[in-house]
Amino acid sequence: MQRRPIEDSDRPAIAEFIERHWHSRMVMSHGRCYHPHECDGFIEWRDNRIVGLLTLRADDDCMELLTLNSTLEGEGIGSALMLMAIDQARQRGLSRIWLATTNDALPAMRFYQRLGFRIVAVNIGAVDEARRIKPQIPEVGIDGIPIHDEIMLELRLKPSLGR
Repeated sequence: MQRRPIEDSDRPAIAEFIERHWHSRMVMSHGRCYHPHECDGFIEWRDNRIVGLLTLRADDDCMELLTLNSTLEGEGIGSALMLMAIDQARQRGLSRIWLATTNDALPAMRFYQRLGFRIVAVNIGAVDEARRIKPQIPEVGIDGIPIHDEIMLELRLKPSLGR
């Protein structure tokens, strides 16, 4: 097992992994396109294959999580990668970590809320709009739930005056 920050040598394998799990090498978040294989993050390798990947971007005073995948459910890979990202954000003195997920992603929302994330916004129809840019986004998701809306979650790392 090797769990560590993403290195440049990982990027070709990350691009293939993202394409396999996200239906293209591009992901959408909050109306913007990103190429996770070009981003920072954390990776876990086992037996020469990626079993966990978290990609992120940081700017100003916050970190945005772009992707989180674990191919071995129930082994704590996603949690370990998330804790690495949270530790990094704290070390950098960032005030918050945020992410966007879809309205069907109930297991993901449970996961993030157990880590202390809070739902801060629901963007009605945002996924329908994103689908115009990335038509590979499925129309139906987990448990047959139609995917239309974007759920914004955030984890506050230090107090802010606004909340």
